[in-house]
Amino acid sequence: MLRSRITFLAVLLAAALLPPGAAAARGLPDFTDLVEENAAAVVNISTTLRSRAQGEQFRIPDVPENSPFYEFFKKFFGQIPEGIQPYEERSSLGSGFIISKEGYVITNNHVVAEAEEVVVRLNDRREFVAKIVGTDERSDIALLKIEGENLPTVRLGDSSRLKVGEWVLAIGSPFGFEHSVTAGIVSAIGRSLPNENYVPFIQTDVAINPGNSGGPLFHLDGEVGGVHSEI
Repeated sequence: MLRSRITFLAVLLAAALLPPGAAAARGLPDFTDLVEENAAAVVNISTTLRSRAQGEQFRIPDVPENSPFYEFFKKFFGQIPEGIQPYEERSSLGSGFIISKEGYVITNNHVVAEAEEVVVRLNDRREFVAKIVGTDERSDIALLKIEGENLPTVRLGDSSRLKVGEWVLAIGSPFGFEHSVTAGIVSAIGRSLPNENYVPFIQTDVAINPGNSGGPLFHLDGEVGGVHSEI
């Protein structure tokens, strides 16, 4: 019993003498440096979209009362209120990341599809109205352009170097909460969606929610190895 107590006390003393962070280094990786170096280049993206108002498929033409078609339109469509709009505005949220000092931003195609206006918000609270340079629906990738100075950037990596079981990190804006960080491992590589094998997907167990779409997936070396697209 005495020997067991001495051994236990020796273990506690050794743990107490370890330098800060040494215990963490023996377990989970420390993501703090990676986040500090890259979070500023991860952006929040908000869009304004126009869609058909519910129940409105087209605008009813103005028909004067003396028209022979007035009773027809009144009978089948009723009285149309003045100022009715055939479209309604709605908004969406997503994430993205700046890849060049010239202001090019990568995000998902589905984040900006059919958008009337795209606003990119940086970590330092700067906001820019972005131009959509190009989109690809099948790979779900979109390229935006903003005009700004001293823009932070991320480094693009090689996704083919990812290995199953490797630690990866996500930075994004789930539910509009900017620069939230989650981590996990690569669960599988080369996944394909049902009836679609154009793009091999990376499957991870990183916590992803609506708003993370378009955000970066980082290797532990700080390079971007993927773009969040599907939950």
